[in-house]
Amino acid sequence: MKQRARFAVGGASLLLLLFFCAPGARAEEWNDAIDEGQEETQGDSEAQDIEASASVVRISYSGDVVDGPSGLSSARTDWTPPACYYAPAYSPEEFEAYWNELSREFYGAGHLDEDKQALRESLENSYGEDGEYPNYNVDKEGEGMFWQVVRNENHPDREARFACESRTFWVDFDDPPPADIPQVVDIALLAELAYERIRVPDTEVEMNPGGAQTVNLATWIWPTDGGFEPVSVTASLDGYGLSATTTATPVGLSIAPGTEDAETHPGSGECAIDAPAYREGWEDREPACGVTYLRSTPEGEAYELTASVRWEIAWEGSDGSGGTLPDGVFETTYDVTVDEVQTIVR
Repeated sequence: MKQRARFAVGGASLLLLLFFCAPGARAEEWNDAIDEGQEETQGDSEAQDIEASASVVRISYSGDVVDGPSGLSSARTDWTPPACYYAPAYSPEEFEAYWNELSREFYGAGHLDEDKQALRESLENSYGEDGEYPNYNVDKEGEGMFWQVVRNENHPDREARFACESRTFWVDFDDPPPADIPQVVDIALLAELAYERIRVPDTEVEMNPGGAQTVNLATWIWPTDGGFEPVSVTASLDGYGLSATTTATPVGLSIAPGTEDAETHPGSGECAIDAPAYREGWEDREPACGVTYLRSTPEGEAYELTASVRWEIAWEGSDGSGGTLPDGVFETTYDVTVDEVQTIVR
């Protein structure tokens, strides 16, 4: 029979499922717990607080990185970031302190004696003298870490975040991540976590003429600041000597004029990523990248011109491995007004 009890952390009341962090929790118990926990907490995600949070996970990021996993929030891509995964979270001393604090608050919160005893037995079975990790492996401080599940709160599918059962296991620094556990962080998954945090420059373009456009007059379009350059993020598994560098390389600029009453240059709307800027005296040339509007915009309205940059994604691991991930397309929309110039022929 499952044991459970309520406790308070930081003023928040939530459900403590005693096998959440115990080694070897059974999948069927976890699924039952999720259903029960979601019902009792009315869908609140606070129960994740007794698992690893992104703030304690020992993965470092460097390079063109955003603060937090939101680098692809404005991208169109067939790829989605990992919904959940297992990563190193606590050293032995940190894990002992974590459970000591959690237990102290629980024991002092006026819970039933049988619940307090159940928690003591659960911790003793896991971290007691005869447990799987005696004394929280404190005698192995500096030799490895406890790994736990991490649930990606930015993943759009909440159910998918709970596809990984809650479990705790130990991995020595000299050992590779356990290959028999799905979604354990390895080099390939590090590459995905790096992709999630890549910060590409905004898709900004310049136009000539500037301001309002004119019917039947070609508009030149080109990237600002001399174009786009590759950007990279490296994700490293602290203490384990594993890393992956994911690089996004701009490969194409696309223009969508926002109306059918327009012609793109070239006709496909697919421009070179290094499309040249307009130069004085090129009025009679066809733009290397641009649009010609054939109808003016109604008064007070505008066409929504969209400029999109497609980025190819490739990664390289610290062990020499590598691969590709689906492209990402980042876009910016501009409101363009188009006037019709009236001329009188005498």
